[in-house]
Amino acid sequence: MTYASLMVAVDLGKHARDRVRLAGHLADEFGARLIGVAAEMPAYEAAPVGPTLGGAYSLPSIREAVLVDLQMAHAAFDEASRGRSRVEWRSNLDLPMAFLARQSAAADLVITGRGNDGNPLLSVDPGDVLMQLGGPVLVVPPEIDRLDIKRVAIAWKNTREARRALRDALPFLNLASHVVVVSIDDGKGAADTRDVVGLLQAHDVYATAVAKDAYGAATAEVLVEAACEHAADLIVAGAYGHGRLREWAFGGVTRDLLASCPVCCLMSH
Repeated sequence: MTYASLMVAVDLGKHARDRVRLAGHLADEFGARLIGVAAEMPAYEAAPVGPTLGGAYSLPSIREAVLVDLQMAHAAFDEASRGRSRVEWRSNLDLPMAFLARQSAAADLVITGRGNDGNPLLSVDPGDVLMQLGGPVLVVPPEIDRLDIKRVAIAWKNTREARRALRDALPFLNLASHVVVVSIDDGKGAADTRDVVGLLQAHDVYATAVAKDAYGAATAEVLVEAACEHAADLIVAGAYGHGRLREWAFGGVTRDLLASCPVCCLMSH
């Protein structure tokens, strides 16, 4: 199992080029094509209505500004993916999330940033991406332009989301030299890891298990600490197991990882 096609969301933020470089290195690793995607909807609602000064020219100028943004995003993608032959660019005047969702049918894995650091009209929210795409999403923190895939930490809880993330991550796990399955006791007991370690071994993935006690700390914090202890450069986790609205209101592992995790996260919902 491998990824044959990778898609990366491109915006005008200062970390977009790093994200494209990381995606390009992964495309080389998997022998995959790389698709860059960007979209922006002209903010026509901001245009003056009626016989105002300059009103006749406002709508075309708004559209032209968006086209300039998309050209800049395309240039950033071309610069960061330079030297690769199997690349493709897709852009449109559209809502960024809706456009990315439609284009994602062409990719095995979608790569996005952790949050907006550029033009908000051109950016996608990683939480929205996870909820709407129906496939694996690699969330890249700022200032990371390479993922070596040497050691991987799997956040394990026997839920639908975690099981799906595990299977979606198999191309990464097959490349890793070591995988650690992390189960965290958050007051309800740590999950049994024997079956998942056995499954990974059946896929020729060398894996060990470790149990951690949260001791009142946030589960995401304990997970990140465990990943750092094992020098993991990738965390695999199910996303929004308790529902996104509940996590937004009360907090949760997915929300915390998207907000502050220092390493790349592969998530599935």
